[in-house]
Amino acid sequence: MLLVGATEPEVGSWLHAAGHATRAAAGAEAALAALGQEPADLVIVDREQGGGGLDAAGVCVTLREDPRLGSSWLLAITGTARGGVPDVGADDYLHRPFTRVQLLARTRTGLRAMQQRSDDALLRSLMATVPGAVYRSAWHAGNRIELITDEIERISGYPADNFIASTRRTLISIVHPDDRDRVMQAVATASDDEDQLALEYRIVRADGEVRWVLDRGQLVPGYGGRLWMDGVVFDITERRAAEEALRRREIEEARTAELVASRARIVAAADAARRRIERDLHDGAQQRLVALTLDVQVARARIESDPTVAGPLLDRLADELSATSAELRELARGIHPAVLTQRGLSAAIEALAGRAPVPVEIVEAPTGRLAPTLETTAYFTVAEALTNVAKYARASHASVRVGEEAGSLVIEVRDDGVGGASPDAGSGLTGLADRVGACDGTLDVVSPAGEGTLVRAVLPLPA
Repeated sequence: MLLVGATEPEVGSWLHAAGHATRAAAGAEAALAALGQEPADLVIVDREQGGGGLDAAGVCVTLREDPRLGSSWLLAITGTARGGVPDVGADDYLHRPFTRVQLLARTRTGLRAMQQRSDDALLRSLMATVPGAVYRSAWHAGNRIELITDEIERISGYPADNFIASTRRTLISIVHPDDRDRVMQAVATASDDEDQLALEYRIVRADGEVRWVLDRGQLVPGYGGRLWMDGVVFDITERRAAEEALRRREIEEARTAELVASRARIVAAADAARRRIERDLHDGAQQRLVALTLDVQVARARIESDPTVAGPLLDRLADELSATSAELRELARGIHPAVLTQRGLSAAIEALAGRAPVPVEIVEAPTGRLAPTLETTAYFTVAEALTNVAKYARASHASVRVGEEAGSLVIEVRDDGVGGASPDAGSGLTGLADRVGACDGTLDVVSPAGEGTLVRAVLPLPA
């Protein structure tokens, strides 16, 4: 404490006895010099010593004008004032005559006020340095804002004074309409003993721009059912944009890796198919043709020696040629069906349904022609799905639907079989997924046990 001026001699001893460290200064200039050396929490001001010095009011004015006073609390000792307390620029007043109890009571009040002033200054400093808008919202009073820092203007475009004590402008009022229910629900279900409530949501700025914010708050209950939310709102739009860009890049990298892998599988499958075709030709049609060549040579020799056997022999050769031709057509159908090239996807699907061992209902099929790649992929999707129905499903019925939805070609094959199908179970669906993926499409298999199977492929249509 700093005692300035002609205070009563007992004042220093009273304060010292109460545990306060005191210093003394004869006048305003000496007090400022003392404050320059060491600050004081409480300054007790009286008139300057000596007859021509400043009175208490003059000392207070001089001290107030100098920054060395800082945030010290001024307690002025004045004479008895008629008509009220004189305004001498002090924070508090003590009138003569006064007792020890009155002096100590006023000093305790001043020290508490000084501490509060210091705490408020610290709080304001912290609030000014936080890179977000600090707020207190009264949830018991319609979310009315009781305190909010100026940072809210940078975040929302609305000045801070637009929010204070306003029933129209609250933090909830600027939350994006699509996020408002989620925010309200999160606060309604939170408890006041939780460490912190952290929400990310969108706001609509004053200029209409949509921004992302992070709201970190703490529920503070009060008497009579009152409830406040104290928190800080941070603008995280750039962070969200960076995360979204990273997520898109990761997805694209994963798609690229899967595309490379699927193309490798397609190449491997094509090589295996070529080897199978080569084997089928060698073991089937080629052997038949070699045998027919030998039969023709035998027939020629017999005709020259006995023409009467020519008829039956030629009939048998014709039957063998027909069988060989049918075998080659069946082999060609597995490579690329002629009906798909000649008549289109709808006719090719009807042909598949006609050959299926279970009844197949065609719910929908394209009426016109599509790009060859799309038609081929759609055809083999239906063909593979119906093959799996025949081999594994133990179904009594199947249906096929091929139609356009939202700029995509959707292929669906359903059955009422035993379910349990999986693209990874070696049923040919893995290769089908690769074929669909090569067209930038997606393949889904929904097959709960005992509830049938749905194979659904979505292929993007050209713009």
